[in-house]
Amino acid sequence: MKEPGAVRIDSYVLSSLMADLVGHDRRPSAYILYLALVRMTQDGAEAGASLQDMATATGLSKTAVQRSVAHLKRRRLISVRATGPTHAPFYRVLTPWLR
Repeated sequence: MKEPGAVRIDSYVLSSLMADLVGHDRRPSAYILYLALVRMTQDGAEAGASLQDMATATGLSKTAVQRSVAHLKRRRLISVRATGPTHAPFYRVLTPWLR
């Protein structure tokens, strides 16, 4: 049984993805953002969040969040759905290693 407020994280995220994003890609901010998005989008749901919301949640700058979002999209670790130019986009965490 999962405790209230607890987040389930796949062991791949802690063992392989961390080494890949932080060590190989040299993008620790992308790893931090990925973990924050895992928390925000539990159970495969989408979460709407602005860059400022994510910066506040992670302690990263808005620029670091923006670059991390672009990197995670390129790596196909998240999908982003925009509903309009002035609305906060919706994010979904992807798990390509489970395919």
